[in-house]
Amino acid sequence: MGVTTFSGPIKAGDVPNTTGTTPGTIRNVGFVEMAQTQAITQAGTATALATRIVIPAYSHILNIQFLTTVGWNGVAATISIGTSATSTQLVVAQSLATIGQASAGPGADATRTALWTNVGASDVVIYALSANTGVGVGDIIVRYLQAENV
Repeated sequence: MGVTTFSGPIKAGDVPNTTGTTPGTIRNVGFVEMAQTQAITQAGTATALATRIVIPAYSHILNIQFLTTVGWNGVAATISIGTSATSTQLVVAQSLATIGQASAGPGADATRTALWTNVGASDVVIYALSANTGVGVGDIIVRYLQAENV
């Protein structure tokens, strides 16, 4: 299967400018949702892992998901996600003890929430850090609107 690459951001909609007050004359252009994913393991994230996921500058993070095929185990079956080796800037202590899909958010934290709203003026690498080593296996998926805040 072929892959097409755009320099982005990508917008879609057939009314680029509002010229009236009824549907069909009101701007309906929006950003296309992007996603990046990487396989991860609990053992491989027991020390901060700089993933291959890089979010473009000025992007708006919509969701961070985990698809766990082997549950995280040990004293604390959790993972934190960030933009540096400390790995707490985006998600703190998300449980991955159960097989299946888990969605993570910034929690009730103004600093983390602001970073989800706008990652800032530089591209950011996503880091993952498990609370301890173990047998957990899964994928991390980060969904975002590319350069929405430019």
